Amino acid sequence: MQVNSERIPTEDVTTPGPLPTQPGTTTPRGRTAVVDLSAGEREKAAALLRMKRLALALLIAMAVIFAVAFAFQKQYPWLEYVRAAAEGGMVGALADWFAVTALFKYPMGLKIPHTAIIPRRKDQIGESLSEFVESNFLSQEVVQEKLASIDIARKAGLWLSAPGGAERVAKEGGAVIRGAFTVLNDDDVQAVIEGMVRKHLLTPPWGPPVGRMAERIFADGHHHTLVDLLVDRAADWVDANHSTVNRLVSDRSPLWVPTFVDGLVGDRVHVELSKFVRAVQADPNHQVRQSIDAYLTDLAQDLQHDPAMIERAESIKAQILGDPEVRELASRTWGTVKTALLNAVDDPDSELSQRFKSAVRDFGTRLVKDEELAGKVNTWIGDAAGYLVNTYRSDIAGVISDTVARWDAEETSQKIELQVGKDLQYIRINGTVVGALAGLAIFTVAHLLFG
Repeated sequence: MQVNSERIPTEDVTTPGPLPTQPGTTTPRGRTAVVDLSAGEREKAAALLRMKRLALALLIAMAVIFAVAFAFQKQYPWLEYVRAAAEGGMVGALADWFAVTALFKYPMGLKIPHTAIIPRRKDQIGESLSEFVESNFLSQEVVQEKLASIDIARKAGLWLSAPGGAERVAKEGGAVIRGAFTVLNDDDVQAVIEGMVRKHLLTPPWGPPVGRMAERIFADGHHHTLVDLLVDRAADWVDANHSTVNRLVSDRSPLWVPTFVDGLVGDRVHVELSKFVRAVQADPNHQVRQSIDAYLTDLAQDLQHDPAMIERAESIKAQILGDPEVRELASRTWGTVKTALLNAVDDPDSELSQRFKSAVRDFGTRLVKDEELAGKVNTWIGDAAGYLVNTYRSDIAGVISDTVARWDAEETSQKIELQVGKDLQYIRINGTVVGALAGLAIFTVAHLLFG
């Protein structure tokens, strides 16, 4: 433990002396140093010292008055009343000094029973305080009633919808994201993504789910649009490639066939091919279309029930997504997500940041205006807080007793005296005044009764 550069001494009934040089040590005059004080604690320590000195000054004053009055009471009988008042004041001051001092230390170093209560019973005090907090504060009813009176949802909504609220949430969220990316290891994240891909994408067979999805698509006729597109593209190709058709016919005809014959045959093939494609294009119930529908329907069934087709689908899956491809996919996915998020949070004017802030403001506005939503949020918060209190109340309250148990006994006594000692010194002052009045009253009554 380090000693604060400004140590404020505590005081017993002895007169001030030099400060000790080490924390927890006691000077020859019985004064102990308070260590490691903050600015606020130094102010409290100075106020405590002033009150102790005032109480001590009253005790010394009473002793001086008593001595003077006792010495001259024969010559001046009225001093007997002064002596009685001073005597009562000294008794009251000493009694209350003993009572106050006994809380924090042994009076004058004497180990009198039931003194130094706080240092000796520190752990029991901590346990009692922990039980008190747990019984009276950490209950579901108390917490929920307090949260209901606060109306957290509406206050949060006002803050989120006000200027600067959403910006603050975005700023803090960006800090969380940057911190998370700093902590996370890229290789570990990529391994997790790779494991998820293998578990949810590679391990399950592709054939049956693809077949079921295809069956629903084909049954609803969604594939007809694709078929129409293919037929249209085929018709356009035939129209644009007359020479290509002629060349194909010429290349496949015998060498002895005259060239003009190849040209006539090529023209005829092109015309018939064009008619055929146009017929398929114009007739939605054309035989070719029906054949395509039948083929696709059979394919969807085979993907679900034909072991050979299922095995072929698995082979295609293995070729597409082998180990190198999966690792590359995981690496690209994580790199893309990480770069996009970091760029978004670093740029307050990015589209993601603007959308996030807009969503936060909209949510805040809804919390303010939507009574039903605010009520639900308050209920969720209350239920969550109630659950946490009921589940962890002993652990939360145990922090108090555990913390007090770790404190040093002398340091604990000093900390508590620093907080309440100033008020306790008023007991000494009041005891001096009340003792003086009581002594004066008792002596006056006795003098009146017995002369």
